[in-house]
Amino acid sequence: MKLTIDQTEGDKKVPVYSRTNPFQAKVLKNINLNQEGSNKETRHIELSLKDSGFSYVPGDALGIVPENDQELVAELLTEMQWDEEQVVTINKKGDTLPLKEALTTYFEITLLTKKILQQAAQFTESEDLKALLDAEDVSKVKEYIYGRDLLDMLRDFGPWEASAQEIVSLLRKIPPRLYSIASSLAANPDEVHLTIGVVRYTSYDRDRKGVCSVQCAERAEAGDTLPIFIQPNKHFHLPESEETNIIMVGPGTGIAPFRSFIEERAVNKGNGKSWLFFGDQYSTTDFLYQDELEKYQKEGVLTKLDTAFSRDTEQKVYVQHKMLENSKELYQWLQDGAYFYVCGDKEYMAKDVHEALISIIEKEGNMSREDAEEQLAAMKKEKRYQRDVY
Repeated sequence: MKLTIDQTEGDKKVPVYSRTNPFQAKVLKNINLNQEGSNKETRHIELSLKDSGFSYVPGDALGIVPENDQELVAELLTEMQWDEEQVVTINKKGDTLPLKEALTTYFEITLLTKKILQQAAQFTESEDLKALLDAEDVSKVKEYIYGRDLLDMLRDFGPWEASAQEIVSLLRKIPPRLYSIASSLAANPDEVHLTIGVVRYTSYDRDRKGVCSVQCAERAEAGDTLPIFIQPNKHFHLPESEETNIIMVGPGTGIAPFRSFIEERAVNKGNGKSWLFFGDQYSTTDFLYQDELEKYQKEGVLTKLDTAFSRDTEQKVYVQHKMLENSKELYQWLQDGAYFYVCGDKEYMAKDVHEALISIIEKEGNMSREDAEEQLAAMKKEKRYQRDVY
């Protein structure tokens, strides 16, 4: 890949690493944060930034340019009886790669789109595909796409009258995966840490793997490298003043940016108070960074720590329930100018936390729901209410 040249040191040209020219970061540590018996696997990964020229601030994200699982690539080659050495064109510029390498490093093969199905239809006589695309109910295509990949499509709608080149031309480039950075550069010079939930599931009688998370879990041991870049996040950051109080809500891997916030505060020794709400399934197996958090609490860096472990009790308890339990104090913190942060699942958790926050402001501020919503909107405008959701 062509390097962008930043500067010249003597006769030596120094490359600029970026999204288009990622840095090969050496893996320093890769451990499972969950204890034996957990339903989950969460990797804590430490990477070296030595010679990268990268810097970051708490709240930023790290991009990883992933590779596809070799077993899945092998299944595709076998299914279509393709020659893995065949050279294919991978983009509009005319760059080429051997087919196996292209399927491994360049093309997105784990997700389908309606467009791929529509364009693939020209290469098969399949009545099933025609019926699916012609169906008046547009949700049928969405339903088919969900949880299926390129291999499913090729198996379901063959035989195919298409070359390998024609099939791969339907595919888009594999996008980088972004993860909230879980470390402070001030606390860990020349390093960046990640907290990655490993995705594995079964659908349509096949085991599926998250492209990047499983690569990080299974193929990124200490000494290996991962291609990375820094993705700044201007909408999620610590207050400028170290004296400002912060409230952080981050269940599961949503803890990541708050680990960086707490580490930063520990180094800078400001007087601002901090309050963390953390949740997961079981306290015995899923309390991520428990020792660190309890140490920070003991040292006074973390003022308050409230946890919600949903499977420990008959009735499921989540972070929003813990917020409501502490509504009076939480409201007082907000009144005193605290910044409120939430990180994690957009679909459910972030919505529930948002609702809980409105309820707390409405109740403790003795105001209407409409006024509570206005107050929260004002906090958002002042950047005192920040969300990093996915």
